[in-house]
Amino acid sequence: MVLFFGTSLTAGLGLEPEEAFPVLVERLADSAGYPIRAVNAGLSGETTAGAARRIAWVLRTPADVVVIEVGANDALRGLSPQAAKANLESVVRAVKQTQPGAKVVLVQMEAPPNFGATYTRAFRSIYAEVAEREKLMLMPFLLDGVAGIARFNQQDGIHPNLDGERIVAANVWRALQPVIAQLDPRSKSG
Repeated sequence: MVLFFGTSLTAGLGLEPEEAFPVLVERLADSAGYPIRAVNAGLSGETTAGAARRIAWVLRTPADVVVIEVGANDALRGLSPQAAKANLESVVRAVKQTQPGAKVVLVQMEAPPNFGATYTRAFRSIYAEVAEREKLMLMPFLLDGVAGIARFNQQDGIHPNLDGERIVAANVWRALQPVIAQLDPRSKSG
C-alpha cells in the first residue's frame, strides 16, 4: 500500500476523488505491471505543523511506502522555512518510528516568488536538507510542468485541473516506480 500524505494538492481539491493524482498513480502503476493500492490522505489547508499533529492518526493504516507532500501552505502564508523544516523532520521521524519498514519519499515543494528570492531559496533548500539528513528519496517538485501554466490549473491558479493532474501523476509515477519495483523483487523492472 502506498500512503499519499499531503495537502489539497494530494486531496485533489476541485476534482472528483477518482481524478486526484494518487488514484491516477495507482492506475499508471497497474498499467505498468505494478499493482498497488493508493490511499489518499490529503487534507486541504494542511501546513507542516498540522501534518506533524495529524501524522500519528494517519499512520494507523500500515503502508509499504509513505509519500509526504506538505509545505505548500506554509509557503503561501510566508511561514518560517526553518519551522517547516522542523515539522517535516517530525513527520518523517513519526513515520520511521511507527512504520520502520515503510519506504519514505519526500516531495519537493516550492515557494511562490512573491516573498522574494531569499525566502524562495531558503524554502526550497529545506527539502534537500531533510532528505539528506533522513536518507530519503527526494521526489522532484510536485507541480513541475503544471505550476504557473493556466491551461493546466483551475481558476485559482494553484490547484491542477484534470489535465494538470494527469501531468502530476505521470511525474509522481516516474519518480516512484523505482521505489515500488524494490518492494517486490518479482515485479518487472523498467
